[in-house]
Amino acid sequence: MIAGRAGPLRVADEVAEALAAGRPVVALESSLVAQGLPAPHNLATARAAEEAVRAAGAVPATTVVDAGRLVVGADAALLERLADPAAAAAKAASRDLGPLLADGRLASTTVSATMRIAHLAGVRLFATGGIGGVHRGAATTFDVSSDIDELAATPVAVVCSGAKSILDLPATLELLETRRVPVVGFATDELPAFYAASSGLRLAHRVDDTAAAAHTIAAHLALPGAGGILIAQPPPAGVALSAEEVQAWIDGALAAALAAGVRGGEVTPFVLARVAEASGGRALRANIGLIVGNARTAGEIAVRLAAEAESGPEGRRPR
Repeated sequence: MIAGRAGPLRVADEVAEALAAGRPVVALESSLVAQGLPAPHNLATARAAEEAVRAAGAVPATTVVDAGRLVVGADAALLERLADPAAAAAKAASRDLGPLLADGRLASTTVSATMRIAHLAGVRLFATGGIGGVHRGAATTFDVSSDIDELAATPVAVVCSGAKSILDLPATLELLETRRVPVVGFATDELPAFYAASSGLRLAHRVDDTAAAAHTIAAHLALPGAGGILIAQPPPAGVALSAEEVQAWIDGALAAALAAGVRGGEVTPFVLARVAEASGGRALRANIGLIVGNARTAGEIAVRLAAEAESGPEGRRPR
């Protein structure tokens, strides 16, 4: 790896060379490896997401915090260590990066941390499963993911399947609007509900192909003071679940979390694990499918973004 320009940043040679040459790069988060998915699906999914980015013609850059460094482009050995329960990897949101760097700890990166690290490295596009948002009952608990503020502040495009289903989706979409974060449906007019393709929440903007998505991202990121932008893609049709059955599983999992005293950042992995169990593995298959599908779409958009950047301001708008 080579040292990045932002102090503790460590950028893998392949990623650094691609960025220097203006070739497409897609950032990927690593919390799915350490906390989000059970073994052996965690490592297999991370590798499948990287391969999906490569198959689209882009370079994957999975981010990790390790030994006082922000790693952009984790190698196989680092991902395997992250997946080892004995390593006791922390879970890093953007607020945690400084303390974790100071402590020299190993940590996976969530959406907010990955966005921050990607921006430091000069990566404009990031793929994940679903973002965090406003938790149910936030009016009394004030439990709102830092992903929202990071999206408002950090100019990185995020390809996702909406916000995680366990959240208050109407409140999350409303807060994204308040924080000036555009949410653009990818071949959909509704906000996807993570496992489910439909939430019933209409979106103001839509694109129908990767060329239009890249053009929209480029136009947004070119605005002075722009923050992030969401490209919201439904889960693949073959694995998507119905909103009604997902809601029933979530209600049961949230009740179990409350009874067990699970709070804060532990709620999401707890509930997702319970939902995966209640669904007989169908939710896990949907989760894996949407992660890999989003990585593939992000790779295709990154290729278009790189081509648009090369053509310059005179490049034609895609039809």
